[in-house]
Amino acid sequence: MRASSGTGGGEADKSPTPTIAIASIIVSMALVAIGNGLLFAYIPVKLGIEGFAPTWAGSILTGLSAGGLLGCLLTGPLVRRVGHARSYLLFSGLIVLANALVALVVDGPVWILSRALYGFAISGLFIVAQSWLNDVVDNRIRGRVMAIFYVSYVVGLGTGAFLLGLADIATPQAPIFGIIFTALSIMPVGMTRLAQPPAPEGGSVAWRKAWRISPVGMAGMLAVGGLSMMIAGFAPIHATAKGYSQGQVATLMSAMPLGTLMFQFPLGWVSDRTDRRYVMIGAALLVAVMGVVAIRFDGAALLVIIAIYVVWSGASDSIYSLSSAHGSDRARKDELVTLSSTMLFAWSVAGFIAPGLGTVLTALYGTQSFIYVAIAIAASFSAFVFWRVLKASPVPPEETGSFAPMSSQAPLPVDMAFSGEEER
Repeated sequence: MRASSGTGGGEADKSPTPTIAIASIIVSMALVAIGNGLLFAYIPVKLGIEGFAPTWAGSILTGLSAGGLLGCLLTGPLVRRVGHARSYLLFSGLIVLANALVALVVDGPVWILSRALYGFAISGLFIVAQSWLNDVVDNRIRGRVMAIFYVSYVVGLGTGAFLLGLADIATPQAPIFGIIFTALSIMPVGMTRLAQPPAPEGGSVAWRKAWRISPVGMAGMLAVGGLSMMIAGFAPIHATAKGYSQGQVATLMSAMPLGTLMFQFPLGWVSDRTDRRYVMIGAALLVAVMGVVAIRFDGAALLVIIAIYVVWSGASDSIYSLSSAHGSDRARKDELVTLSSTMLFAWSVAGFIAPGLGTVLTALYGTQSFIYVAIAIAASFSAFVFWRVLKASPVPPEETGSFAPMSSQAPLPVDMAFSGEEER
């Protein structure tokens, strides 16, 4: 498999990009994901062992989201100044620094700063990586490449969480392993032969225009931005507070990404053949129902909890991909980048607000509060989409685009900061 090395996707005058060069970005991000998955599981477990209140873990999650939102805004100017390769290496270095701060000392304020730095860096890293891949990959294989990119990252997250069960929690071994995997991730990019994309022009976030194009797509991004941070972010916090061991939390966190792989392809297949909004309603209702089930069986045997959270996480992640696909169905070609950029920003804003709300409710009502927030978000989104079904006509199946699997743990595969680039 070889791909053209230009935004035109298949122009005859462009030399093809070797598969190994494309793989360098994918392998690099998979290695980053292993370290990320390890730290996501490690932090709430370590805080619990050290006697910190669960609100500290929630505050750290809010800091991470704030950093991610800042990364969405500042990545474009940085790439315009120094280019994709240098930006990628800079963001990787910041992740190493963030993990080093976690390894250095167990301190709430320091860890909030560390995870905010990580959030900024991982957001920028994703935007740069996906922009780079989109620039060099031929249209004929772009969907497959991006699917491999997302699946590799999800598998990496699960692998990293699993490794927590093998780490000595009494030592800074876990964050050090995170540093090692991030350092290893720099090597494939440092040796890549991928051509540098041209310097991007200014970005564009247009709330009113995006809402006019796809109210359901925008609402879906707002919903899933909250759901992803509630479910994936607060699950290890709640499990630790309920008394599950380090190994059990690691097992739970490593199993949850399986839901993403299990649900996205069948739901995407169905959504390509009917009105996607029906599938989105079904996915949102499933999230709400599984939230109720999670409350009913809270504190049950580990295998029961794993089964519940795998379905819960998988259904939630599917809303992300379905919303992106639905928005693309409704947009003209010249509207796609602005729509996707605004949807990414909406996802980031919701991902910042939800952890803050979850932290406040945790302080007032306990760590199980995040489940109720997730149920409310899913139920509200389902009701909104049902109202839109009654009000607006569907896009005929023959006019829809193709569904692409994505993860709500990663930004959309669009150039939010780079909307001045040529449409692909």
